[in-house]
Amino acid sequence: MIDPEIKRELSGYRQSIDNIDAALVHMLAERFRCTKAVGVLKAKHNLPPADPAREEYQIARLRQLAEDAHLDPDFAEKFLNFIIHEVIRHHEAIAADLKD
Repeated sequence: MIDPEIKRELSGYRQSIDNIDAALVHMLAERFRCTKAVGVLKAKHNLPPADPAREEYQIARLRQLAEDAHLDPDFAEKFLNFIIHEVIRHHEAIAADLKD
């Protein structure tokens, strides 16, 4: 049996986590709306889906932000690399759709 005070405290933390997760999903959705517009622009002007210089800059910037926020920079980089991979995949699909 869990002490009621501990149960309340745990519940409070979990509610905060649920709120943060919801905010993350909404922020990711907004980010992907923006990257979709970038993908359309790139496809219309025959630009490559990937931009290694931009990606390198973003990774370095995110690693610094993570350090400043006391978050593991390696985790932040893995997270951003996952997002970059998805964005490039979307940009490739947009370019293929515009060619059809």
